[in-house]
Amino acid sequence: MTRTESLPALVVFLLICMGVGLFASQFTAPYVAEWYTDLAKPEWTPPSVVFTPVWTLLYIMMALAAWLAWKKGRLAPTAPPLLLFFLQLALNALWSVIFFAHQQPGLAFVEIILLWLVILATIVSFWRIERLAGALLVPYLFWVAFAAALNFAIWRMNL
Repeated sequence: MTRTESLPALVVFLLICMGVGLFASQFTAPYVAEWYTDLAKPEWTPPSVVFTPVWTLLYIMMALAAWLAWKKGRLAPTAPPLLLFFLQLALNALWSVIFFAHQQPGLAFVEIILLWLVILATIVSFWRIERLAGALLVPYLFWVAFAAALNFAIWRMNL
């Protein structure tokens, strides 16, 4: 497959990943001002302006990783890794719903641990197909680990 032939697939992966980000933001934005700002948070909490650019970059990297894995493998070898990829995307969006819309940091912490594990499984699966695809997800894994620590601290501080 030539690069030109696979570009529509890249666009689809970008639209899916950015769409998940947009979907999640619909459950985040309304509650940041209403609820999140009033929570006790650790001093190492990043300023709110950091989250949008970081997540945008991570969603772009996720799309590139999925595209590379899809492009490198045939449908059969890439199907399970791509299923993991789409599962982690769903869990990614679900976290925003649980944490912000339902205001359940404890349950969100349990969910983000599951998300982290699925991201790790996706990295391993992608790595076996295309190393760069796996490597592109490593910053996402670290960011979610940081988010999990922040989620845990907020939950404990607001019991």
